[in-house]
Amino acid sequence: MINNIVVVGSGVMGRGIAYVGAVGGYSVTLVDVNEAALENAKKELNSIFEKGLSRGKISAETVELSKKNLYYATNLQEAASEADLVIEAVPEKAEIKKAVFETIEKYAPAHCFFATNTSTMSPTEIASYGNRTEKTIAMHFFNPVHKMPLVEIIRGLETSDETAQVIKEVAEKMGKETVVINEFPGFVTSRISALVGNEAFYMLQEGLGTPEEIDKAIKLGLNYPMGPFELVDLVGLDARLNNLKYLHEKLGEKYRPAPLLEQYVKAGRLGRKSGKGVYDYTTKEKEAVKK
Repeated sequence: MINNIVVVGSGVMGRGIAYVGAVGGYSVTLVDVNEAALENAKKELNSIFEKGLSRGKISAETVELSKKNLYYATNLQEAASEADLVIEAVPEKAEIKKAVFETIEKYAPAHCFFATNTSTMSPTEIASYGNRTEKTIAMHFFNPVHKMPLVEIIRGLETSDETAQVIKEVAEKMGKETVVINEFPGFVTSRISALVGNEAFYMLQEGLGTPEEIDKAIKLGLNYPMGPFELVDLVGLDARLNNLKYLHEKLGEKYRPAPLLEQYVKAGRLGRKSGKGVYDYTTKEKEAVKK
């Protein structure tokens, strides 16, 4: 029985997972060692609640109850000690995830399940950072979490049927559709998304068209809700580059990052979070940035 969920990492994904968990009726503790980051997350969550309320997406009663279900903490050891499920949502770097899993393995109760929110990394490898491989699984949420309907659930080599079923039920209670798949680098969605986004950068690099033209072609021609450049600006160019490097290492040449993407990241053009990526968000209207 899952009642208490701990979400580790208060970035865009972590705070989104905390939101859908609280709205789903769970008691959720959002943990981050950085107090300023936690405060920013709290402000952003309050803003999401208010926007949802004003647009009729969520009732005042649900907002009140959800806010009561949300807690904020900097001490992972204490939070993990009362968790039924820990969802790790830290950056896609093995050393950071390893540190989190070593801590929760030590302090979480024996019945607790572990999930990693990853778009590419191996849940089998991440499970090896602890000693409960049968209770460890990947939950791939999508950005923005409160709007995107899918959670991709990925079983590791030793993930039990019970764990897969429990996590599926948790995701569904959060209001999500699910697919449960077996591990392979990039899973389903990240492999396709990375290919499309990377190819778009090659097209831009080759002068095939402007970012606006390429985005418009993909949206209207292939019925994508967002163009590849709009999407990469949302998820972060650095995050996309990290994913591509991982997939290139595991799956070969077709995932080699476009040089232009690497150049943008080196220039600090990381997308919406930095104010400038493929597009410039520092002006009133979104504009494409000159190469």
